[in-house]
Amino acid sequence: MIKKILLGFFILLLLLVIGMAVKNPSAAVAAWQLLSNASHFQRDLPSDEVLPQLKTARGFIVELYAEGLDRPRMMQLTSVGDLIVSDIGSDSILLLTDSNNDGRIDSRKTLLAERHNPHGLVLHDGWLYFAEPDSISRVQFDDVNLAVTGEIETLIDNLPYEGFHPLKTLAIADDQRLVFNVGSPCNNCLPDDERYSTMMRIELDGSNPTIIATGLRNSVGFDWAPWSGQLFATENGRDMLGDNFPPDELNLIDEGGFYGWPYYHGDNQPDPAMGQDRPDLLAITRPPAFQFRPHNAPLGLHFLHTTDPLPAIYQRSAVVALHGSWNRSSLDGYKVTSLHWAEDGNIHSRDFLSGFLADQTVLGRPVGVIQDRQGSVYISDDLGGRIYRVRPK
Repeated sequence: MIKKILLGFFILLLLLVIGMAVKNPSAAVAAWQLLSNASHFQRDLPSDEVLPQLKTARGFIVELYAEGLDRPRMMQLTSVGDLIVSDIGSDSILLLTDSNNDGRIDSRKTLLAERHNPHGLVLHDGWLYFAEPDSISRVQFDDVNLAVTGEIETLIDNLPYEGFHPLKTLAIADDQRLVFNVGSPCNNCLPDDERYSTMMRIELDGSNPTIIATGLRNSVGFDWAPWSGQLFATENGRDMLGDNFPPDELNLIDEGGFYGWPYYHGDNQPDPAMGQDRPDLLAITRPPAFQFRPHNAPLGLHFLHTTDPLPAIYQRSAVVALHGSWNRSSLDGYKVTSLHWAEDGNIHSRDFLSGFLADQTVLGRPVGVIQDRQGSVYISDDLGGRIYRVRPK
């Protein structure tokens, strides 16, 4: 499994290096150095060696919930607490069951096989919705027999997916419409298709596709704050501008908002290559609600719903999976952080689950996060092929 992951990672970096070499040879040299060193940064250790390295926030315990997966990404919980997982390594959607409630799965079932990089998942009103790079589809899900039934219905197809960021995440809003991301096809460019680098929505039947926000390079995680109904989304900033710029972002998504890419980054700092092309956009560019450290790669985002076991500081908070950097001379990220909203709207962060990065060796890469009714948080790791559960003590 690790060989497949590293091969895909190397291919992505190699394409980036080749593209950069044409316009900026010195930057391409730096990128090639990173590519050459990348194999030293990742190890696939047995879970009994990784788990003791992990550290939780005070008041929580981390447990291994599932292992032996390929590249688990996004998750949904059934009405009885089973976990549905998209696994892009096996091109499948899986059902993981813990029938004896011991905190570890005892069965694994393939719900859908031979898909194309299935990623985003929504379980709603008897339907399992799932996103692939070029389409969003649904199939009926039997919550009693834990099986999909009937034919797969494609809701929308021909979505753009070329280039660096083809994966689509999926969520359902309170108004019963599906929201999804369309990542940029490149590190920094001006795509021909206006749907790139956006967030979009459709009706549950796939009709009325609408762009709701633009200028978002790659917003893999998004969720609504339960106390305000506001939509927030993570964003991965561009690469090859050094260790400390630009920051990755958490954005408050407003209808019609423009969020800067490819012209402006962070607190509306101009891009060195394209920032002078559209000075007229500076005045309307929305700054981030929160800045992550550069190249930390924030992916999954989930607002925590208050339950009795949770410590009081998590009353207005979300957890974010930091997939971790590759475009830095010193690795950073590789953990799950919690974001905390003060009454005045300011946001501060704390470590929620750390230890995936030890002495510049990567032990795991968090991707998806979701919370069950008992307050436990499930975290997927697409490097180790595992899912961890962080539960209140």
